[in-house]
Amino acid sequence: MKTTDMNSKPVLVLGATGKTGSRVAQGLKAKGVPVREGSRMGTPAFDWDDDKGWSDALQNVRAVYISFYPDLAVPSAPAAIRTFCQLAVKSGVEHLVLLSGRGEDEAQHCEDIVKNAGVAWTILRSSWFCQNFSEGFIHDLILAGNVTLPVGGVHEPFVDVDDIADVAVEALTESGHDNQLYELTGPRSMTFLEATNEIAGAAGRPINFTQIPLHDFSAALAEQHVPADAIGLLEYLFTTVLDGRNEQLTNGVQQALGRPPRDFKTYVEEAASNGVW
Repeated sequence: MKTTDMNSKPVLVLGATGKTGSRVAQGLKAKGVPVREGSRMGTPAFDWDDDKGWSDALQNVRAVYISFYPDLAVPSAPAAIRTFCQLAVKSGVEHLVLLSGRGEDEAQHCEDIVKNAGVAWTILRSSWFCQNFSEGFIHDLILAGNVTLPVGGVHEPFVDVDDIADVAVEALTESGHDNQLYELTGPRSMTFLEATNEIAGAAGRPINFTQIPLHDFSAALAEQHVPADAIGLLEYLFTTVLDGRNEQLTNGVQQALGRPPRDFKTYVEEAASNGVW
């Protein structure tokens, strides 16, 4: 039986204005599921830096899609996730779906907190997003025609956030996904240079890729007045996480949805047709 048949309470989608959260909210609404959008601009407002509004956001909620900002790798994440989960369970939430990151020890600590919260859980442990090239800071580098990043020949199986959202919606609306961990990747592992070249081909113009030292990368961000903690997070992601540990492919999308994940080429062609680059 569908969960939506059993309960008409809303699903709280955290990060509802973000890459995955916005798509999860849209997918739930398309299935007729009532959604409460958790964001600073939501009603009631939700802010990971201010737990005063969390109880209001959780009132009468059946399940929660948890997308932590800025990333589960930051030092404040475990305490925030633990407090939120305790409050969610106390409020009557029955299912927690957590967006996590591959190869991040800190994120897996947060996974354990969710698993031990005392209610059904589903973990979506995801690789780097395809959409980082079109909806993140790399988008600006592509528009400038010169992608400069502190990463070389490491391969990454970029995953389409539409696939992540589809898995989340499936877990939140259908049976069979309780207490499951899905490791989500795309069907192909590629370097950032290869990804940039595919984008250049679809965009129909040259886009250079240059590997630069981490210090130069961080210095350029500082000159653009990027906060120090955000720079530190990017340094961590581009060094510790992108050290080759995540090069292998997984079948998490296939397990959850019964279909293969979308290829990076499909993402690039659709993004290019929409004039993103």
